[in-house]
Amino acid sequence: MLCASCTNNKHLISDEAERAAVQQDFEARRDTLAQGDLFQVFEQPMSDEQKEAMTFLYAYMPLADIADHPGEFYLENVDYAFKAREEMPWGKVVPEREFRHFVLPIRVNNENLDDSRKVFYEELKDRVKNLSLYDAVLEVNHWCHEKVIYTPSDARTSSPLASVKTAYGRCGEESTFTVAALRSVGIPARQVYTPRWAHTDDNHAWVEAWVDGKWYFLGACEPEPVLNLGWFNAPASRGMLMHTKVFGRYNGPEEVMYRTPRYTEINVIDKCLDRETGQDGRRGLYTGYGYHSSGGRRQYARSDSRTTCGEQSPHGLGGLYPQCLRGYVHDG
Repeated sequence: MLCASCTNNKHLISDEAERAAVQQDFEARRDTLAQGDLFQVFEQPMSDEQKEAMTFLYAYMPLADIADHPGEFYLENVDYAFKAREEMPWGKVVPEREFRHFVLPIRVNNENLDDSRKVFYEELKDRVKNLSLYDAVLEVNHWCHEKVIYTPSDARTSSPLASVKTAYGRCGEESTFTVAALRSVGIPARQVYTPRWAHTDDNHAWVEAWVDGKWYFLGACEPEPVLNLGWFNAPASRGMLMHTKVFGRYNGPEEVMYRTPRYTEINVIDKCLDRETGQDGRRGLYTGYGYHSSGGRRQYARSDSRTTCGEQSPHGLGGLYPQCLRGYVHDG
């Protein structure tokens, strides 16, 4: 485990109210899991930053992750996230919100967790350390393409290191792998998913990376000379929904679809639609709606509203049917 100074009094979460909310969520979870020694790692000496990072992870990670891995595993990952922030040239410009929600978390999807952050950092750091943040994203994707190619697989999601070992994966595995690689060098990244294309009965997953205040999309393990370019540009411009799940109480600029005690689901379709000309997409009913495609009717979204039907939300082109569901409760 890396040795971070325990005399460091810097805060990972500078806003006191946000810090208190995370602490409250953490304590509530620890109280419900009082049996055993699942939180024993917090008895170790830590800096304020380390402790706040660990508190954030334990407050919002899936329950199975707390039980399946020792605290030292997460502490080592926290230290490597801080190491990347310190050693990579863009570390000082990544805002704490983006670092907390899109660099610090280990889990991307439903993959097995592994030591990929440490392994990838050691392999990638010299390759990207002299690049701009924009070019570093492109270079990491080139590296990912060298390691993994597209091959259909089953519904399980392989871990990033398993994908390297097999050298293949479907889009969900390629994007999980690429997000892990980007995060390993301190670049905020997230997996974006469309549950169904509007033009065909199929879905897709890709990656978004944060660069100098903006989110850019890229095809995972599918390098291009620039960002915001991929084979899916045209279908994405007609897509009904592009969304991602963010661990914790995320309060970014994106539209929130709904919240659970563990994560926030956000709608990121605006980047794929032409809002200035209005040629792609429109605003429509949001409270539980679906669309018609070649595969029939598909539900693709629901809102966090439980009292008001007819909320406005951006979506893509396609035939919609709204549904107002009364009495529905989601406990997260």
